[in-house]
Amino acid sequence: MKLTVIGFWGGYPKQNGASSGYLLEHEGFHLLIDCGSGVLSKLQNIIKPEELDAAIISHYHPDHIADIGVLQHARLIQGLLSKESPTLPLYGHKFDHHEFAKLTYKNITKGVAYDPNSTLSIGPFQVSFLKTNHSVPCYAMRIEADGKTIVYTADSSFKEEFIEFSRGADVLLCECNLYGHQNGKSAGHMNSVEAGQFAHKADVKQLILTHLPQYGNLADLITEASCKFTGIIKLADEFLSISL
Repeated sequence: MKLTVIGFWGGYPKQNGASSGYLLEHEGFHLLIDCGSGVLSKLQNIIKPEELDAAIISHYHPDHIADIGVLQHARLIQGLLSKESPTLPLYGHKFDHHEFAKLTYKNITKGVAYDPNSTLSIGPFQVSFLKTNHSVPCYAMRIEADGKTIVYTADSSFKEEFIEFSRGADVLLCECNLYGHQNGKSAGHMNSVEAGQFAHKADVKQLILTHLPQYGNLADLITEASCKFTGIIKLADEFLSISL
């Protein structure tokens, strides 16, 4: 299983960057996790839009879905150039019917509702869900394949249920939109100290801090998280790749 960070900024992309988007590959299957602003442009450094096999969306805030329409048009145009691809499944929850409906576009993409209470099979991946603490319905994902596990928190303030949900994960891709002195509970976001404590309690092997703030010294996030977690900690970065 290979994880590549495409975009990692929270809220909006910093200059020349992209907001949330992560490419997961295994056995030749390409799964895009979230598709925020700038993601499609960056993604093309790795694979072509028509080479995606599926995408899954945690929630419908713009920094996680802004490039869905761009992805749809890219595949439409490639089809007109005689490179027609199968209809792309876009997995999302149905708790915002208006936004879910946009996942279906002609015969280019098809919105597929996931049941957060069940395990979802997508290609070689098994995906289970946990509702997060955020301002809109949002779901964290535990993604497993061939005995390896990646947990993606999506957007959330810390909640105790995260610990068992993430227990023993090889990679914890954890949102960290705030510095240690900031309280993100009301905004539905975690700070660096909470991320480190979470990683420690869940006994994960590696912590990747993502959904990062556009201000301050980002290296401080690692310093603050390391006060609670002594394992491997990295900042998400463009095209950071982890093979499991």
